[in-house]
Amino acid sequence: MTKYQYIIDYFSKTQPDVASELNYGSAYELLVATMLAAQCTDKRVNMVTPALFAAYPTPADLAKATEEEVLTYIKSVSYPNSKARHLVQMAQTVVSDFGGEIPCTMEELTKLPGVGRKTANVVLAFAFDQAAMPVDTHVFRVSHRLGLVPDSAKTPEAVEKELVKHFPKEYISRAHHWLLLHGRYVCTARKPHCEECALACICDASRSAN
Repeated sequence: MTKYQYIIDYFSKTQPDVASELNYGSAYELLVATMLAAQCTDKRVNMVTPALFAAYPTPADLAKATEEEVLTYIKSVSYPNSKARHLVQMAQTVVSDFGGEIPCTMEELTKLPGVGRKTANVVLAFAFDQAAMPVDTHVFRVSHRLGLVPDSAKTPEAVEKELVKHFPKEYISRAHHWLLLHGRYVCTARKPHCEECALACICDASRSAN
């Protein structure tokens, strides 16, 4: 059995209905929440988005706001000034270039200010149900520690390509959440909890440490 199949079998039994820890109700809300979540906790983002979405329920509403107005809602997240600027610019571009609708391709999403490949993949996977693999710091770390990707995969995009190549299409978006949550709560950055990790038996880092 390959490592990939082991992961699919294990998490399909233990976390079959895994979902994002961000709260959202539309592609627009997911995009905004994901932009805010960069280098910030989902818990913190979920604290600020209800009031933000109430004030700006559509891209058209947000496009009319000033950076200063948006900042009052998001000042408790990391890098609030740049995020306020990007949110307003993103909304203005959605309105001017996409008729007020969040686009559904990687090429179009990454044309939006403040939207990189990881954020675009989140929207593609969970708003538009596409087989997309967002690679954040957790997914990147866990993929390397487990030995799912070669050492030569030194960028998030390189890791993404390896994971997409090896996970069956129907599992790709779920596998993102499996790896992310595993990295967030078990295979943590500074001190991984190897003694309670169900994947230790297939983990290159765990074997090399023993």
